[in-house]
Amino acid sequence: MSTLFSGPNVPSTQPHSSQIQVVDMFQSISSPYQGWKLYFPQEAYKEGFTTVNKVQAMEKFIKKNSSLYSYSAIEERRSFSVDLKSLRNDSDFTSLWPTFEEDLCDIPEHTINCLGLAMHQAVLSVLQSEVKVQLQDKEVMPPINLPSIRARIVNFEPIIQLKNLKSMFFGKLVSVRGTIIRVGNIKLLCVWMAFQCNICHAVQCVKQPEGFFSQPTKCITEGCRAKSFTPLHSSPFTQTVNWQSVRLQEILADDQREGGRVPRSVECELTEDLLDSCIPGDVVTITGIVKVRNSEENAKKKVPSMFLMYIEAVSVVNSKNQTHAGCMKGIGIEFNINDYYAIQEIHSQPDLFRLLVNSLCPAIYGHEMVKAGLLLALFGGSFHYTDGRSDPHVLVVGDPGLGKSQMLQACANVAPRGVYVCGNTSTATGLTVTLTREAGGNYALEAGALVLADQGCCCIDEFDKMTSQHQALLEAMEQQSISIAKAGVVCSLPARTSILAAANPTGGHYNRAKTVSENLRMGPALLSRFDLVFILLDQPNEQLDSLLSEHVMALHSGIKWRGEIQQQSGAVSDCSGEQIEQPLYEWLKLRPGETMDFLPHQLFRKYLMYARKYVQPRLTQSSASVLQKFYLDLRCHHQSSDCTPITTRQLESLIRLTEARAKLELREEAIEKDAQDVVEIMKYSMVDTLSDGIGTVDFQRSQNGSGTSSRNQGKIFITALQQRAEAQCRSVFSIQELKEVAQLTRIKVSDFHGFLSTLNVQGFLLKKAPKLYQLLTVDY
Repeated sequence: MSTLFSGPNVPSTQPHSSQIQVVDMFQSISSPYQGWKLYFPQEAYKEGFTTVNKVQAMEKFIKKNSSLYSYSAIEERRSFSVDLKSLRNDSDFTSLWPTFEEDLCDIPEHTINCLGLAMHQAVLSVLQSEVKVQLQDKEVMPPINLPSIRARIVNFEPIIQLKNLKSMFFGKLVSVRGTIIRVGNIKLLCVWMAFQCNICHAVQCVKQPEGFFSQPTKCITEGCRAKSFTPLHSSPFTQTVNWQSVRLQEILADDQREGGRVPRSVECELTEDLLDSCIPGDVVTITGIVKVRNSEENAKKKVPSMFLMYIEAVSVVNSKNQTHAGCMKGIGIEFNINDYYAIQEIHSQPDLFRLLVNSLCPAIYGHEMVKAGLLLALFGGSFHYTDGRSDPHVLVVGDPGLGKSQMLQACANVAPRGVYVCGNTSTATGLTVTLTREAGGNYALEAGALVLADQGCCCIDEFDKMTSQHQALLEAMEQQSISIAKAGVVCSLPARTSILAAANPTGGHYNRAKTVSENLRMGPALLSRFDLVFILLDQPNEQLDSLLSEHVMALHSGIKWRGEIQQQSGAVSDCSGEQIEQPLYEWLKLRPGETMDFLPHQLFRKYLMYARKYVQPRLTQSSASVLQKFYLDLRCHHQSSDCTPITTRQLESLIRLTEARAKLELREEAIEKDAQDVVEIMKYSMVDTLSDGIGTVDFQRSQNGSGTSSRNQGKIFITALQQRAEAQCRSVFSIQELKEVAQLTRIKVSDFHGFLSTLNVQGFLLKKAPKLYQLLTVDY
């Protein structure tokens, strides 16, 4: 155990009442380094010693590269970053300290102390020269007390995976990369504690290793055999540092995933200027020293030899805000020269939009417009500091078995930060933020799916199975943040994420006579936050079914046969099975016999990351006028007071999607063609959501309202029929009687039988016989 004497040895004959005269704990040793004892308290200064040579090597490097460091900022922050790449490339430094890399890995604390002492000396000499200038004649130089300055190691390689973090790394320097899932509160950790002898009152200072409370074994006074000591918490010799604990969870690539196991995580301890350098959801690279401690659980079970491994952080590099704790240096997503060539090659393709749409989940045949909508949501709009969100949200509703989940899985794989969750197994706190109670009664935040997907996309499958979680999404979808007020903790976390959701309609089959809101049993507040709502219907169609079956057979039997099949089916006309023909829809489709070289998803992800990071498009006058005209046309159709109007949310959606369409081709300006494409995609989604069962587009059907309340005629007809039923005390009517009621109420419909079948589907009338209907809203 290390003890530091704080005063001269005093004989035990001295009376107990007198207090020992305490002098400076770190007695200054005659050495050129004033802060030697701050870094090496148990080591004496000797000229020509290896430690001294190492410090001098670093001093020469600092003097040589003094332009890299701002001494005033280092003094204020009490830390500086050491870029290992520049140290390795400096031939003078490597010749003076040839074993630097081995020392850094094997004896990291001693090596980092050497680097820190060299910078401490450099800052001290700068301060002394500044003070000397201000001194007048014959004034004595005042002593300058400079606290210790820490070296923060950057670019330490290799970054190891958590599964390889075993006992052989104990005491060595490692780099790990992952997502922060929990951040604890800031506490004080005692490093040196002063103790007073209960008999002779001598004061001594004992180092507290790794935060464990350790008492002195014997008194420093000669002849005093006291075994009991009182800790002096408020003594000037008791030193504490700020301390914080975070939990890091590994990020696994697609080829490293192991099924059926919880992702590994490791505790990391941050001190001093590293505090609050990350929040839950950040992707960070932590360089630190691997240490162990007794686990609290095993201490109770009297198993003293079980230890927990943790990392004492030396530096934290945060990828999200691209700052490094201790130095404002942009370290974001790295692209190497091959990536730039690949991005350039992708960008030079003639029909880029078509290539990307077909490369997104190529295993699913068709649904090109839905893929186009999902693709625009992945790229996202431009970030404006003044107004709201830049991330579009997309909802895909449809019959089971049409590949909705596979498209979402593909989006989560391609996105730079993609999180895929299933609605029926996730909870509201699992999506947002969880409060956990730590030891000592404090609370810590644990990030949920939306916070972890910050600046990425969150894919939620089985969206209709979520019951109480819809309320948790309302704030995240519009305000792009998650506020929490629980157990005295009030805070807000960023959740700038695109939500891509897939849902099955209630009853298993989509009912065209009802609106989206009724099919999903979802509130209008949530539904209006989605920029695009696509409806996939399983409609029998001979041509489409033959092409689809060939596609599936080709997937299972090899690409060559697929090409032959496509050439054979080239005779089949390439008109789509949709009722509404659209130029964009036709253009995006793969022609029979056409072969396309799809992008692999690794390249797709690189291209997506590049576009999201560097391209921020703006609208031009021509594209803005196209969007404005379309928006005003929509507003004109919504004259009736009986339906929910098209709001400015739809206009903002159009702007976001147009910016995403320009970003997809790496353009800084959104041209008129972008706006026209987006208008077509928006029309495609609206034709489905706003069309009624007869197939005509009815702008009086709001996608949020109910199926009949937005159609005045049906409402008036049922009301009149109810009055007649109550007057005649019967509920079954013939078609002739129903026509009379329609004439009396002046209802004019082109297809009366279609009108009755719509009311039948919606549950107001029940068909009893070929020409008899029963009214279900009365009890006769």
